[in-house]
Amino acid sequence: MSAQYKPEQFEGKWQDFWQKSGLFKMDETSPRQKFYCLMMYPYPSAALHVGHMKNYIIGDVLVRYKVAKGFNVLNPMGWDAFGLPAENAAIKNNIHPRVSTFRNIAKIKQQLHAWGAVYDWDREITTCQPDYYRWTQWLFLKLFDNGLAYRKKAAVNWCPQCRTVLANEQVIEGKCERCSTPVTDKELAQWFFKITDFAEKLLLDAEALDNWPERVLIMQRNWIGKSTGCEIDFVVQETGDLLRCFTTRVDTLFGATYVVVAPEHPIVEKLVRQTDKEEAVSNFAETVRRESRFSRSAEETEKVGVFTGRYAINPVNDEHIPIWVANYVLMEYGTGAIMAVPAHDQRDFDFAKKYNLPIRVVIGDPEASLDSDNITEAYVGDGVQVNSGRFDGMPNREGMERIADYLEGMGKGRRAVNYRFHDWLVSRQRYWGAPIPIVYCEDCGAVAVPEEELPVLLPENVEFRPTGESPLARCEEFVNTRCPRCSKPAKRETDTLDTFVCSSWYFLRFLSPKAEDRPFAREFVDKWLPVDQYIGGVEHAILHLLYARFITKVLHSLGEISFDEPFGSLFTQGMICRVSPLSGKLEKMSKSKGNVVSPDALIEKYGADTVRLYTLFIGPPEKDAEWSDAGVEGAYRFLKRVWRMTTKHLDILREFKPAELSAAEGLSAEAKELRRACHKTIKKVTEEIEGGFRFNTAIAAVMELVNLIYLWEEKLFGEEGAGKAVLAEALAAVIRLISPFVPHISEELWHRLGNTESIFAVPWITYEESLLKAEQIEVVIQINGKVRSRIVVSASASEEEIREAALNDERIRQWVSGKKILRTIVVAKKLVNLVVR
Repeated sequence: MSAQYKPEQFEGKWQDFWQKSGLFKMDETSPRQKFYCLMMYPYPSAALHVGHMKNYIIGDVLVRYKVAKGFNVLNPMGWDAFGLPAENAAIKNNIHPRVSTFRNIAKIKQQLHAWGAVYDWDREITTCQPDYYRWTQWLFLKLFDNGLAYRKKAAVNWCPQCRTVLANEQVIEGKCERCSTPVTDKELAQWFFKITDFAEKLLLDAEALDNWPERVLIMQRNWIGKSTGCEIDFVVQETGDLLRCFTTRVDTLFGATYVVVAPEHPIVEKLVRQTDKEEAVSNFAETVRRESRFSRSAEETEKVGVFTGRYAINPVNDEHIPIWVANYVLMEYGTGAIMAVPAHDQRDFDFAKKYNLPIRVVIGDPEASLDSDNITEAYVGDGVQVNSGRFDGMPNREGMERIADYLEGMGKGRRAVNYRFHDWLVSRQRYWGAPIPIVYCEDCGAVAVPEEELPVLLPENVEFRPTGESPLARCEEFVNTRCPRCSKPAKRETDTLDTFVCSSWYFLRFLSPKAEDRPFAREFVDKWLPVDQYIGGVEHAILHLLYARFITKVLHSLGEISFDEPFGSLFTQGMICRVSPLSGKLEKMSKSKGNVVSPDALIEKYGADTVRLYTLFIGPPEKDAEWSDAGVEGAYRFLKRVWRMTTKHLDILREFKPAELSAAEGLSAEAKELRRACHKTIKKVTEEIEGGFRFNTAIAAVMELVNLIYLWEEKLFGEEGAGKAVLAEALAAVIRLISPFVPHISEELWHRLGNTESIFAVPWITYEESLLKAEQIEVVIQINGKVRSRIVVSASASEEEIREAALNDERIRQWVSGKKILRTIVVAKKLVNLVVR
């Protein structure tokens, strides 16, 4: 066996072996405990880099470990093949999206294979294939038939670069999440899913997701944005129209000095019709409507408005207060109208100062005397009701309840709940997506395509470059059809579905990927779901993860499945970052940042195991980490050391018999300590894998064991019988413990030891509890602060005995020979430091 570590000579062999072995395929008839492990499947829009690799290697470690622990593991893989990423990549390369997509699938599949990632490829799915999107269309029809999918004309987010609408969740700080172009508003007729109907259930059920990262749950709660407050009915003085406002601070109602309505509010036109304010208000409203809602609601945006000339009557004091139209109120939040309380809301305060509107304090600050003359900023804390009529002197929290009671008693208000998020906009004016299965008939209106006529096929001969209108609208053979209800000529819907609809249910399809008569086999999904462990990026917290929860709840409510949460446990890995040559800053790996590291070249130079090891050892897997080429070299050196040590003692390993270790008589202190360290490491690695993906600390523990073997291997190799057996036990444990992390070298060494089964077909290594108690301890010896040796002494050794053993150590004698020892410092049972000159 070569003493040189040459991974290129065996890694490919084991990759092929694992794929053909069937070891990592789920057995539908097995009585073993099931474990469904799923990694968020990739967009096949480009080859993967090491930042992507982290996700799949983390999952692969867990799968290999669970297989060795005897679980019946389901570990499938597929392709999120529709959508903007794939279409934009195809346009950039001037080829059809289907060609580009399947080219990239082949490349990524080859990459996953080269990394040693194992999947049940018999369950592979591709969302752009008709056998998959047929059932995505079926899902749309389920929502449509049950009143959960509807079409309406609305102001939507428009990305001028991608030339399509975006859901609110796909807009980050006012910019397209894909291309970072500032988003504008556009009014279009679009299809929506009524996710808001499930808002309360999404919030309540999240409380039981104990194995989800808290930050993901917080992000979802904040996005849903539940607000509890009151709806208050103001009456327009001049017209008698009702103007309903929502507020979370009904305790400040007596401090309302004006009302603001959104420019989009339908009452605006009626308020100013045929008045001297009509032109000014109409022009202002038109200007504001062209602005992005995200920029309008940003804190730094200047608050501007125009007076309508009309007044509203405050229901608690009959005060007539002016009605304004302003840019900082959005139609999509609450009722599209607010009561403005400048003394207790900073936006209202800034607006009132700008336009010289009254400011009235109604909540007294317990630590300061506030009035309209000395207030310099809005007071938003708690206090006592003042200037609030019959409610004066009450703590404002009590005032909230009493004023709400008063409004409800008069019939002029009511307690209400509002949500920040809105229905999921699923229409896309792009080509590469699942066609929406709706037909428009002049007589029948919007008609669903019958289930038996699915799939509505996406035509391939289409000019797919974006123009702002769906490319399908220019494909006559697709558009022109007949109404399923009356058989008269009709037109197909030409928008396609958001790719997140495809990924909102893919975890179900893996259970029966080849089923032709149903989207999923009920008997399997009810047994195997929720997914036991889901792994992916935190960036999907309010996109894919929220949508998948919603669709699961819809299917459960319709009686299609027996569970209503898709993922039992969620792990979100951190990003790998690298300094961008474009910005000079440490940033997430991205082609656009110019800081991508390709795993292909690294694997060619170092082997897949080295790249896997470094990716896992770089830091806690849930944290972001900085990529270091030097770190890759360090991982490579460690594997070379493991290879050298194993090949050097191959005969001992082959002859090793556990029975030789049944008794500890005759073992040297070093041998006893190595046995203890070996079993301690087995316990540590097992607990770190089981306890939450602490792979970096598990690997560090194995590295410590390897260092200990290296320190004592010559001494133990020279011992007869049990001493050699201890060395063999420790080396065999190293091979077994690193196998989930670096499977190629482990499998190769395992078989060279004479084993015929895969290392993953053998039960996971266990430790002996009785060996964990320290009879001896290891003490580090330093000379002038630098580690020069280690000794093993009795756990009960005195400080003087430790000092004497350190001075008598052969290596230390060599280091201090000819020098004067000035001081000997003993740190209790841990360290001896010799200060010499």
